[in-house]
Amino acid sequence: MFSRTLTRLLTTLLLVVSVWCSVSAQQLALPSAPNSVKFAAIGDNGTGDPPQYDVANQMTRFHAKFPFDQVIMLGDNIYGGQGPQDLVKKFAQPYKALLDMGVKFYASLGNHDDPVNRQYPLWNMGGERYYSYSIKNVRFFALDSNQVDQKELAWLENTLKSSQEEWKICYFHHPLYSDGGTHGSSVDVRVLFEPLFVTYGVNVVFSGHDHIYERLTPQKGIYYFVEGAGGELRKGDTRRSAMTAMAFDQDNSFMLVEIEGAQLAFQAVSRTGATVDSGTIQRQVRR
Repeated sequence: MFSRTLTRLLTTLLLVVSVWCSVSAQQLALPSAPNSVKFAAIGDNGTGDPPQYDVANQMTRFHAKFPFDQVIMLGDNIYGGQGPQDLVKKFAQPYKALLDMGVKFYASLGNHDDPVNRQYPLWNMGGERYYSYSIKNVRFFALDSNQVDQKELAWLENTLKSSQEEWKICYFHHPLYSDGGTHGSSVDVRVLFEPLFVTYGVNVVFSGHDHIYERLTPQKGIYYFVEGAGGELRKGDTRRSAMTAMAFDQDNSFMLVEIEGAQLAFQAVSRTGATVDSGTIQRQVRR
């Protein structure tokens, strides 16, 4: 009798602990203010494999608490075959719940992407390799880091110069700074983009390519994030250095970002719903 009672108590305790862990694993670390700019970020996601679907499911769960209306895509949106059925299996199907809720995805091209798919309506690229759009006080610049030419640089300079929004956010595939062991910093792209970012007051930059999550220490006053683990993962690939503020390479992940006034809040979430990094950034004062 005592043994059965003890067993029932232990079972109940384990159930309570399990439920508590499940709830605490999906805690939102962002303010979720009513009029803020809310978005998610994913990179290197288009595999069509279970980890991509797991990340997409977590994004949907968090959307219930943090109703982001857009997702920035950091390249390698589709791996392998790039045809219509691949776009369904590796994009439209995994993110169907979010798409059905009206969430818009804004893609940038990675080295595994077929540039033809910049015409794909659900990526909102307007048929362009690089483009810009604004939401409230934030201006986004989706760039093509695969083949940077003078035409793109001239467009970027003119668009940055004419931007009147308080926040300037750039995103593209190859990271200017990264501690990923497989690729690391794309110095060839850095020498082209960074001078313009510094001159015209870019605040935050998101990239993929290395299949990890990383937050870098500010470089020349700019905040950099690597989020290349939306579908692919290179476990244990981080080579930490003096510029590593935080890194996570043990599971797939995505980011949630919120901007309100002069503050940006971020949260990196794993495939299981655990928060692996979070914090706030104050908008830099440009002189």
